[in-house]
Amino acid sequence: REFLRAINHFATTLTEMFLSNSDFELQLWNNYFHLAVAFLTQDSLQLENFSPAKRNSILAKYGDMRATIGASIRDMWYSLGQRKIEFIPGMVGPILEMTLVPELELRKSTIPIFFDMMLCEHRLSGTFSRFEDEILRRLDSEVEGGRGDEQYMQLFKSILLSCCQSHPELAKPGEDFVRLVSELLERLLDYRAVMNDENKTYSMSCTVNLL
Repeated sequence: REFLRAINHFATTLTEMFLSNSDFELQLWNNYFHLAVAFLTQDSLQLENFSPAKRNSILAKYGDMRATIGASIRDMWYSLGQRKIEFIPGMVGPILEMTLVPELELRKSTIPIFFDMMLCEHRLSGTFSRFEDEILRRLDSEVEGGRGDEQYMQLFKSILLSCCQSHPELAKPGEDFVRLVSELLERLLDYRAVMNDENKTYSMSCTVNLL
């Protein structure tokens, strides 16, 4: 809780003193985002790993601090305005790591950041290839490391499709991208599930599909 208070104090200071054009400090903002994501993803806050009694005790006393810091990260991202492009693709990995945390409301509130990244890069260059390349690369290692699940795949698909359909210039490329990521996620999850399966034929089939 003390770390959360400190991080929120850093956030206030950043927006008040280091956001305007003349005072903007890219490294400070980068440090904030990496610190906040590291806080959110630390083992001691992953409440689903605790017994029901311990989880309920923590929630009663502190609430779910992941949701609190996740909302702060989201708000800080949107406050960057035209500066967002300076954090693409560098912040794609940390944001992906945050959205993969298995907490429904956190996922719902932070997955839309991906669309904002797509929109930001597309408006500048007519494409979002840097964002796309980075998320595909990072998704592979994150799922192999045990993160991600069926719920995440469905949320990613529904939220981003809805966002893309509301912007005509991104409707078609966005739909293609969401389909590509959804298919990759499905194959990565299948592959992870059968990595230690004794059925070699099924394991080989999943490997071929992934390749």
